[in-house]
Amino acid sequence: MSEHGMVTVASDWPVGETIDRLQTAVIGAGLFVFARIDHAGNAAQIGMDLRPTELLIFGNPRGGTPLMQDRQTSGIDLPVKAIAWQDQDGKVWLTYNSASWIAERHGLGAESETAVEAIETGLARLVQQAAGPAAIA
Repeated sequence: MSEHGMVTVASDWPVGETIDRLQTAVIGAGLFVFARIDHAGNAAQIGMDLRPTELLIFGNPRGGTPLMQDRQTSGIDLPVKAIAWQDQDGKVWLTYNSASWIAERHGLGAESETAVEAIETGLARLVQQAAGPAAIA
């Protein structure tokens, strides 16, 4: 499903394993992992409850730099990120920003089109590897 520029797919795995699988796929694709944030773990450290929620920030300057050369403001949405989260029913989801939404948001021109398409295709492939067959539905 896609809403407000975000693409959300169901995952066959728990949150931590979904992010583990995404990290493995990202590294396997030759991309960099810049950060992994365990939002639920951080919430627990201050005595607050949050269902399992983890964020992975990743990418490659070869993909993002052309977008920033076009419009530097696109750097606020780069590197790309994906968040795995568990809903109130225990279902796990993986959500990421659509590259075409990033392009639209920042008014990227034709010079960014190839990079945007590559990011869009690459994100979909990585998410499918991480989330399993449920991501295809």
